[in-house]
Amino acid sequence: MAAGPVTLFLCGDVMLGRGVDQVLPHPGDPRLHERSVRDARAYVRLAEEVHGPVPRPVAPSWPWGEALRVLDAAAPDVRIVNLETSVTRSDDFAPGKAVHYRMHPANLAALTVARPDACVLANNHVLDLGVRGLLETLEVLEGAGLRGPGAGRDAAAAERPVVLPAGGNRRVLLVAAGSPSSGIPPHWAAGPHRPGVAYLPALTDAAADALAERVRGLRRPGDVVVASLHWGSNWGWPVPEEQVRFAHRLVDGGVDVVHGHSSHHPRPIEVYRDRLVLYGCGDLVDDYEGIGGREQYRDDLRLAWFVTVDADSGCLAGLRMVPLQARRLRLEPAAAEDVGWLAATLTRISAGSASAIEPAADGSLVLLAR
Repeated sequence: MAAGPVTLFLCGDVMLGRGVDQVLPHPGDPRLHERSVRDARAYVRLAEEVHGPVPRPVAPSWPWGEALRVLDAAAPDVRIVNLETSVTRSDDFAPGKAVHYRMHPANLAALTVARPDACVLANNHVLDLGVRGLLETLEVLEGAGLRGPGAGRDAAAAERPVVLPAGGNRRVLLVAAGSPSSGIPPHWAAGPHRPGVAYLPALTDAAADALAERVRGLRRPGDVVVASLHWGSNWGWPVPEEQVRFAHRLVDGGVDVVHGHSSHHPRPIEVYRDRLVLYGCGDLVDDYEGIGGREQYRDDLRLAWFVTVDADSGCLAGLRMVPLQARRLRLEPAAAEDVGWLAATLTRISAGSASAIEPAADGSLVLLAR
């Protein structure tokens, strides 16, 4: 019996700490250890200076805004986010880090309201509040029934894939890992008896083969394999050749979708051997409004990615992206001119790797078939 299509919701960084945490019903301690900002509420004020007052407290749904309607309308089979926030009361600020993201556990509804099936934790902020913060994050997510691949109480747990039901005989096998290029400190790597993240010291062929091997023994007909990778710098459109080689090696090893994140704006899209490679999904939820200096990247514009895969072949069957804009720490629909800018930019930076991206009648963006 044919498995049929599976539609995934994917997004980049979901950063519910710092300024976002401060407007939620249960804000944590606002003190920060940043060089120039010592109070998380300063990020709320920056957002208000450019877009107007933010009510306090807001409902847990506030940071997602229009994205929740978009998600309900799309009705994806599986929802995967990169949770780049420690969910903890810990005050063990990681030394030597410029930025720390922490959300109070009592604000977890601001995550669960989006109903994620998996929250990838292999990133450079999950240990911002130390091992104690990571362990509490794991406990809070587990208590809510949320899967957190990519970090764990030891290396075996951090590296273990998660199996996500997708309806019928269809499943999504998700494996996650992070690279030092995204800012993950080497000592955050999980060990045999040490909590931490699934860490990729180098993007070698052997590392790609090992990552793909983690799901090979679990795979059965009707499964879609997703590799979620936190890699690369925060800014810039070019993709390093080592990332391209690594992504191709993963696909050659049986991965159907490469879900890349770390950049604060979208990076190129590639279709390789009929499989989708997203080198960087861009942020979805954060508190970056009003922070100047990178205007050319339009990081106020966000994308919700809907990927449809033929579960029988693993081939890409469709890609739709819904543009949103951050205003007042909330996601709103993007204006028509911004949708056009995103379409032109994604087409330009993905030249040679994917077909054109064009606006659809409903205001979304679609990847044209080759």
